[in-house]
Amino acid sequence: MVNPASSYCGRLAPSPTGHLHLGHARTFWIAQQRAHAAGGRLLLRNDDLDSSRVRPEFVNTMIEDLRWLGLTWEEPMISQSQRLDRYRAALVHLHAAGRIFPCHHSRRTLAEAAVSAPHEGGENDEPIYPPAFRPPADASLPPLDANGLATNWRFRVPDGATLAFDDGYFGTQSAVAGRDFGDFLVWRKDGVPSYQLACAVDDAELGITEVVRGADLIKSTFRQILLIRALGHTEPAYYHCPLVCDDQGVRLAKRHDALALRSLREAGVSPAEVTARLEKPGE
Repeated sequence: MVNPASSYCGRLAPSPTGHLHLGHARTFWIAQQRAHAAGGRLLLRNDDLDSSRVRPEFVNTMIEDLRWLGLTWEEPMISQSQRLDRYRAALVHLHAAGRIFPCHHSRRTLAEAAVSAPHEGGENDEPIYPPAFRPPADASLPPLDANGLATNWRFRVPDGATLAFDDGYFGTQSAVAGRDFGDFLVWRKDGVPSYQLACAVDDAELGITEVVRGADLIKSTFRQILLIRALGHTEPAYYHCPLVCDDQGVRLAKRHDALALRSLREAGVSPAEVTARLEKPGE
């Protein structure tokens, strides 16, 4: 039950690009438990900006699966595809502050430069954006007209700045901008924001006080903290959940159909059996 005196506001943020699996279920279940413990609100945000992969049927099954699991949230559901004006406004703000720059390099050029460039963590992480590709900090920016919105824009990170946050599960996390992660995409030339920008804008403007999500997004948290601060907001608290793996120790992905909530439902597994498994930290 929501306590009117509580300022807590959390969110569930599934992306309808496939069926939800046990990893999603654990994260969302923990998010609800933390919201309930605080007597706070819980929103449902439909992260539906990936038009090449989002399907209406995935939106419907996403909602059905969450309700089947026993999750509840404050209506109405928020869809990112209906908030493009908010993301454009944020881009205008960053543009006026000189915090972003246009990137006209092709993926092939970036890939070739990445061969000798340091990566952001492991071999599968994004390579550090080559500093030589940056325009000078005092260079004039092209306008955000129709052509400007059809351009890739990157956020210029403050090289050498140490960022830190106290994670609710993993404790203190820190990273150095320009060393652990580089200039990152905030707007794509197809006219939509990157995940980083959309997420930062939503968490700030919707009043989210704690973000609960998977541990694979810790690196994204540093980028989003930079964006939230650049937009004049205070970042929320963060709680990153351990990832759920299959029997071979591989992190669950939407290709794990056998562990999708839809498949478990069809196999006759009950919500109570699923939540009992979610309570076991080793699974």
